[in-house]
Amino acid sequence: QVQLVESGGGLVQAGGSARLSCVASGRTFRTGAMGWFRQAPGKEREFVAAISRSGGSIYYADSMKGRFTISRDNAKNTVYLQMNSLKAEDTAIYYCAAREVPYLSRAGEVDEYDYWGQGTQVTVSS
Repeated sequence: QVQLVESGGGLVQAGGSARLSCVASGRTFRTGAMGWFRQAPGKEREFVAAISRSGGSIYYADSMKGRFTISRDNAKNTVYLQMNSLKAEDTAIYYCAAREVPYLSRAGEVDEYDYWGQGTQVTVSS
């Protein structure tokens, strides 16, 4: 099993930035490609970004391109999400997810991922 723990959420002013972290523990050698999703109240879980184990393949949802950056440090078993120019509509619970394989195929699909964190709340005040 792999455990994922997110951190870095909180209250941010519109136009500001936040950096989320997700640390993987447990059988971390099984952690492959990773992704970030978010879920706002009353809405379905939405794809944000994903990165292969090597970091060579990265995908973003169209609305996040240019504002969000995903990265990872395999030595620290950690994936990051740098969020800039935050808007009120970015308010959501942000979830980290991991696959057991190193590559991405359907990066934006919830059922593509094997493990999920508990989420961290990001609230953007306007």
